[in-house]
Amino acid sequence: MTRILTIALLTLGDPGRLTGGYLYHQRLVQLAPRHRSRIQFVSFPDRPFPLAALEAPRVLRQSHALRADVLVLDSIAAAFLGPWLTIRPPTAPLVGMLHQPPGGIDHGPLRTMIQARLDSLAYHHATCLMVASESLADDLQAAGVPRARLRVVPPGRDVAAVVGPSPGDLRMGRRAAYLCVGNWVERKGMHHLLAAVARLPADAVTLHLAGDDRADPRYAARLRARLAQPDLAGRVVVHGPLPLDRVAALYQAADAFVLPSLKEPYGTVYGEAMAFGLPVVGWRAGNLPYLAEHEREGLLVAPGDLASLSEALLRLADDPSLRAKLGAAARERALARPTWEESAALFFQTVQEAVCGRASQPVLATHR
Repeated sequence: MTRILTIALLTLGDPGRLTGGYLYHQRLVQLAPRHRSRIQFVSFPDRPFPLAALEAPRVLRQSHALRADVLVLDSIAAAFLGPWLTIRPPTAPLVGMLHQPPGGIDHGPLRTMIQARLDSLAYHHATCLMVASESLADDLQAAGVPRARLRVVPPGRDVAAVVGPSPGDLRMGRRAAYLCVGNWVERKGMHHLLAAVARLPADAVTLHLAGDDRADPRYAARLRARLAQPDLAGRVVVHGPLPLDRVAALYQAADAFVLPSLKEPYGTVYGEAMAFGLPVVGWRAGNLPYLAEHEREGLLVAPGDLASLSEALLRLADDPSLRAKLGAAARERALARPTWEESAALFFQTVQEAVCGRASQPVLATHR
């Protein structure tokens, strides 16, 4: 009988969080048995940076106690392991799983600089680095990482195995219903989205927001204050965090997807929306230009150009035939991307090759 491969996935805090990277890992956990594998989470405590690094010896001991065949290091925790690995290299093969560039994407300049150096200390000991997108692979290669050390393992295009019950008419008497899926953190740009919607005629669109509205309390207070203004009254529906089947139902019922995020190393939600045949609207930034082309699968505008963002939203609201055309192209392009089952196969193949000492060879196909 083939032995089960045991993977210790080193991450930060609660692995059950509803963010892109954590959801990515949860899907891999679900699919692991199909690949004769099991994933065990080992978490650093979620403490103020960089105090979690003090727990590195415990995390490694716990991984050893699991008799892990390989360590997969989540990029959100890399900085906390890096310094320790310079003293005591890992006894099991180490593979990086990068959902963000070295230094992260949500911090100020000083922390980004320090964290990038600490991240690099950890990645130096990795057999290979799996990355969630072509744009992130390009960024790392530009920073000097040999392409042969990189494997692009994107998230699957399928959001849920089952679509939940219909949420009903999302338009609510207006010309179009737009969906935004994302946690309430500033880099997602929801304050820009609300400003753009406020510029539209009152009967143009109903906007639906799905995601954790408590992720950043200060930013959430800012958004709630904006939502309370008369020019948005009754035009925005806040759904909060939802299970995947209900998110899928919102995709299915919406007319278009919009997320003006400045920093999306992949942007899983864009790919999910496109798979449901939704045209996508957002800034021409991050990974979105790798996923959709302007005027082909969506409308991409210059970052920070509120007038153009508002014009794009109004254009789609006024032109159902354009929505249908862009949406059909979006679905066609999305269906060429891997499913979660296919992405999981890439992930577990890479991990298995690291255990066998063959991961230095560029064996995995990449997807645009």
